[in-house]
Amino acid sequence: MATSTKIEDTLGRGVRDLRISVTDRCNFRCPYCMPAEIFGERYEFLKREEILSFEEIVRLARLFVGFGVEKVRITGGEPLVRADLTELIARLAEIDGVEDLAMTTNGFLLPRYAQDLKNAGLNRLTVSMDALDDDVFKEMSGRPYGPEKVIEGMDAARDAGFSPLKINTVVQRGVNEHTLLATAEYFRETGDIVRFIEFMDVGTLNDWDMSQVVSGKEIVDIIGAEYPLEPIDANYRGEVASRYRYLDGRGEIGVITSVTQPFCGDCTRARLTTEGRLVTCLFATVGTDLKPPMRDGATDDELNKIIERIWLNRRDRYSELRSSNTDIGAAVVGREKIEMFRLGG
Repeated sequence: MATSTKIEDTLGRGVRDLRISVTDRCNFRCPYCMPAEIFGERYEFLKREEILSFEEIVRLARLFVGFGVEKVRITGGEPLVRADLTELIARLAEIDGVEDLAMTTNGFLLPRYAQDLKNAGLNRLTVSMDALDDDVFKEMSGRPYGPEKVIEGMDAARDAGFSPLKINTVVQRGVNEHTLLATAEYFRETGDIVRFIEFMDVGTLNDWDMSQVVSGKEIVDIIGAEYPLEPIDANYRGEVASRYRYLDGRGEIGVITSVTQPFCGDCTRARLTTEGRLVTCLFATVGTDLKPPMRDGATDDELNKIIERIWLNRRDRYSELRSSNTDIGAAVVGREKIEMFRLGG
């Protein structure tokens, strides 16, 4: 394999994290990501030949490690609907330099796969769960069943050795902000870490506007009123969640404030879409397709040059622009963006 070196973008940010979307398909229909009225039975997802093979994913992951990537996260869609996913996990786990291999899942299929994922070498699991309340769960997952299967999946994950779990909870005003305290209380008992996420304008399908955002400060105030909190330091530079510890010592929560307190300045994340586009921002409008050169016989050196050029020219800071009260901020909010289900979180 070609050798390469650590690189920094125009704002001095290295590339430390690689997020890989392994499928655009999902068994949920969350309204803010894959609304059922659009993604019905007739919706045409990517064909098998259009998505990256395991061999292509592993090859690109090795190249990114050469540029400084230490953390790899598998996303979707829902990654567990991709056939033989544990085979990919095992191959990524063998890459020298991958210090942390994680996955984000909706948890529904974890009862079947949790132990296999652990055996394959997965280090950490994040489960997306927006509410424990039956009706709210149905509304936010776009499915007619409650949270029982996901809870079963989380139990299976803990039994397999994934502890603590991280729980991602998107907070949308008028939908689930009244359930936040119950969510915090439940996971205080399990010892897992809930990360409450401000409702973001990822993609173009969720009809986002600022009135739907419950700010990180409000979230901390809601939970802290019942269980006092204090801020604590980040685990590492570039950590997306602001951390808060319960004063009684019963664990912590995180708050991801991409809307009200952007953290673009420390962003070290690169993303590979399902079909092989390299994307340098969660809110990107375009990406650079690495699949054609790979399939046309590009060498590792040639692929490295493409990756290096893209990262060296990277200047993304969408959330900072969005939150600024300028004409630029208004313009970036209204533009077409890559949808979450092909990009991953």
